[in-house]
Amino acid sequence: MDLKTEINGGVTILFVKEDRLDANNSEELKAELHRLFENGTRDLIIDLTEIHFIDSSGLGVLVSGYKNASIKHGTLKLSHLQSQVKSMFELTRLHKVFDIFMTVDEALESF
Repeated sequence: MDLKTEINGGVTILFVKEDRLDANNSEELKAELHRLFENGTRDLIIDLTEIHFIDSSGLGVLVSGYKNASIKHGTLKLSHLQSQVKSMFELTRLHKVFDIFMTVDEALESF
């Protein structure tokens, strides 16, 4: 899985550079999220610009990351959900759980 991170104003931004987030690669994202929070990341934005498909495994990893952030007294926000991914969040009502933004800049401004 191709993941890139950068830090902007104390907020870590994780760019997921994949077309799909599913059972085939979700464990890699889960491991990276765990590593980030264990290494002191408090506030995280996950940019999903390139994700065009997400299944229950992918959603589960994001929920797990959200819980990890809460345990560490941090936050996890999402940006750039493509229409099919956004539909999955709405179908599962996860759009009511996560703070979701159109852009990374909007997510950064929310901190």
